[in-house]
Amino acid sequence: MLNMIFTLLKAACLGAYITAIAGIAGLITGELSIRAQNLALAMLLIHVLELVFMFKHVRLYRGTLQMSIALTLLFGVLHWRPLAREAAKSSRQV
Repeated sequence: MLNMIFTLLKAACLGAYITAIAGIAGLITGELSIRAQNLALAMLLIHVLELVFMFKHVRLYRGTLQMSIALTLLFGVLHWRPLAREAAKSSRQV
């Protein structure tokens, strides 16, 4: 159930970024474009802060560090929180 919620929230993040890009490209105009761009900028700034403060969790990703950074910038807590949860679970089992 939690995975499904995370997947839907990730889709919403991507939708916000895509809408902002469409506004920048001129495919969407007016208030929707401005709001989408502001939302995407706010999300990106928050995710940068998450990257700085939660880097120890971001490093736990099994892929490359660059990919983990990119995923954190896109999805923030939706990316690093499962990594932190898995690490905590593993440390309790040892």
